[in-house]
Amino acid sequence: MAAQYDLTSKMIPFLDLHLVFPLLEFLEINELFYTPTTLLEARYELSLKTSMIDFIDKLHGELKDAGVTPAPIELVERRKEILEKLQNSQAEAQKVMDVIENPEVISALRQDKLQNLQFLKDNYGMTAEMIQTLYKFGQFQYSCGNYGGAADMLYHYRVLSTDDTLGLSALWGKLASEILVGNWEVAFEAVQELKEIIDKTHFASPLHQLEQRTWFLHWSLFVFFNHPKGRDAVVDLFLQPAYINTIQTSCPWILRYLTAAVVTNKRRKNLLKELVKVIEHETYQYRDPITEFVEALYVNFDFDLAKQKLAECEEVLENDFFLVAIQEDFIQNARCFISETYCRIHQKIDVAELSQTLNMTKEEGEKWIVNLIRDTKVDAKIDYKENTVLMNNNTQSVYQQIIERTKGLSFRSQVLATSIEKREAAQLKAAQHEKNHPSTAVSEAATKA
Repeated sequence: MAAQYDLTSKMIPFLDLHLVFPLLEFLEINELFYTPTTLLEARYELSLKTSMIDFIDKLHGELKDAGVTPAPIELVERRKEILEKLQNSQAEAQKVMDVIENPEVISALRQDKLQNLQFLKDNYGMTAEMIQTLYKFGQFQYSCGNYGGAADMLYHYRVLSTDDTLGLSALWGKLASEILVGNWEVAFEAVQELKEIIDKTHFASPLHQLEQRTWFLHWSLFVFFNHPKGRDAVVDLFLQPAYINTIQTSCPWILRYLTAAVVTNKRRKNLLKELVKVIEHETYQYRDPITEFVEALYVNFDFDLAKQKLAECEEVLENDFFLVAIQEDFIQNARCFISETYCRIHQKIDVAELSQTLNMTKEEGEKWIVNLIRDTKVDAKIDYKENTVLMNNNTQSVYQQIIERTKGLSFRSQVLATSIEKREAAQLKAAQHEKNHPSTAVSEAATKA
């Protein structure tokens, strides 16, 4: 069942190939959906597009051990070419680094990039082309799998460069590098900076900006589901109109991650209503057990279906690269949502029945309900003889609500009528005064003028 909900093939077109390796390794390690040989061949084919020659050699050997004969490649010659290019690129970039790491230069540089370039040109003969060697070296290091070195070079390039196009490309490269070394704090900052640039840049066409946002949504998942503040950021960012439109237009499957973030984020429960609207709107275009669970619970109030979908959610979460780490949080919070909704609808709740709805044993269900009442301070009591929970609903009846609203309307009407009467009386008094004392009225009008 879970194979039909695997999103790997949908996400790969929007990821840099280096970011695809972790996804394929996850599938291979957990033996999911594809044969180990198929995944090994996929990783090998991807590696051939990089300059990670040792990694290519390793995968080449693993394929042979698996009984697959890969196409012959000249590794020795290619290694020689890569090392030569690496040395040349490093030598060119080092000339620039020697200058910008000079303490005198560091103290002289300012926020104005154009001013900095002019200073470097006048005093050290440095040109824009020379600075671009940092970008090329960083890009080549990334291709070789030296992600830490790539992030460093791309950072220095962005500090000096005035080329907005290459600057944006360098930021994408730096983000990918920080993701691949697991530097989540810096990657989180890069995500925020990248979003600002994408939102503010005037691209050649709206389609180009849509493409950038689509890629951004996919890349940001690596950061948001690893950083402590990530799930807050997912909810805050993905529900913004521009990004909801991007999800609906280009990648509706991202709804899975938005839904998971909302469900596991107790501080954002107030956004459930907004999420439900989006899920309802997109149900024809994308569905999976995670979105269907929310729909069953908050649209249809179908507890049997919600129970079924929650069981399916466990398998989907367990097999999703980004969500496997939040599986326990999701299940716990989802059970809370079921319990809260169930308690709002029913006044007398059978503990055994609710336990079954939560996919728990009777004993587990009893403990769960006791803890829920204690933690949420719900106005309820447990009848241990009948094994039920009695909800004390203090809500007003429909008739009482109508009476209260009518009272409110009557009061506001009286206030309005009194205000109108006072205004009419004041106008009448002024008119009478003007009639009895015309000269005074003229004098007052002249004074005001």
